[in-house]
Amino acid sequence: MDFRLDAMDAAPAPRALATEAVHAGREDLAGLGLHAPPLDLSTTYPSYDSRGEAARIDAFAAEGAELDGPPVYGRLGNPTVARFERALARLEGAEAAVAFASGMAALTAVLLARLGDGLRHVVAVRPLYGCSDHLLTAGALGSEVTWVDPAGVADAIRPETGLVMVESPANPTLAELDLRALAHSCGSVPLLADNTFATPVLQRPLESGARLVLHSATKYLGGHGDVLGGVIACDEEFARKLRQVRFATGGVLHPLAGYLLLRGLSTLPVRVKEASRTAAELARRLAEDPRVSRVHYPRIGGGMVAFEVHGMPHEVISAVRLVTPAVSLGSVDTLIQHPASISHRIVDEGDRKSAGVSDKLLRLSVGLEDVEDLWSDLDRALGPVREGTSNRSAGRGEPVREAAQA
Repeated sequence: MDFRLDAMDAAPAPRALATEAVHAGREDLAGLGLHAPPLDLSTTYPSYDSRGEAARIDAFAAEGAELDGPPVYGRLGNPTVARFERALARLEGAEAAVAFASGMAALTAVLLARLGDGLRHVVAVRPLYGCSDHLLTAGALGSEVTWVDPAGVADAIRPETGLVMVESPANPTLAELDLRALAHSCGSVPLLADNTFATPVLQRPLESGARLVLHSATKYLGGHGDVLGGVIACDEEFARKLRQVRFATGGVLHPLAGYLLLRGLSTLPVRVKEASRTAAELARRLAEDPRVSRVHYPRIGGGMVAFEVHGMPHEVISAVRLVTPAVSLGSVDTLIQHPASISHRIVDEGDRKSAGVSDKLLRLSVGLEDVEDLWSDLDRALGPVREGTSNRSAGRGEPVREAAQA
């Protein structure tokens, strides 16, 4: 691909994901005489044409399109953040992407955009990330939610339904949904798919009919546990509404976060594939272990493993030494947490358990360490084999792979 300046006007031809991850958002750098993307920390930008600025502000307020010309103010847009948005949109196969201060800020903006259209009802499938569940259930934004099984989506849609929300693979059970069937069930109502666990490396929900794709960019997109962010990939029409919400509410992504997220995308395919290999092997070993009662691992792969133990999960958490007991996921180092105590504690206990989030469930985010070192730590943390315990997967060497079908 010729990345000279005179080639910048046309969008790049379709490229492999690994190539896209490295080059998307950076196509103009060689023409600018740069190799690394610049970091623009400005909050405001000088302009001597106030009449022109007024016209551009009016156009943004009316349409929400990206500002044509130089930047104006950080809440309206930032060049570094815009690079990350363009890159993520290309990875997801979307027309546009809009970045926010966190994944929850991104979800909030989607709900506010739909409420602005007079559509307050949401249909959702559990499990979701615990705070997403809480935001919908609490109705703090004036929305109303109906929780259904995948097969009940079509019947739950009402005239005032503005959104259907799912997560696949789901947090924390790793249950997978048939996104194409769900999109069909949604009809004209937009399907929002949380793709945080899979990333565009393993699936691109827009290709299955979803209209909106949510990422907690804090996780795999950043990949190093040092940046907070969220992003929605969607068509340009919805992106304009999200930009207007972001301007009004102020949930902007900091330019340094945008810089780190763009850098994180460049190694995303390598990190996800390597973590997937290690996670699959750990899932296989856990499935054979008599101290483990059940293992969940997605059909599409990925770096996440969920498993239920016969003993006390809190003892495992307190006994790991190489693995870090912490919330979040998708980092280069391996993390473990107890969802019923932390990430999903805010969800009603009955709703948690009905969604498969048992008190025995542990969630493992596998990083880039050597598999033998990780297994040695987990093996020791699981403790001695107790008499009378058994593993229904023992002898098969295969974790449970369950997909919830729409």
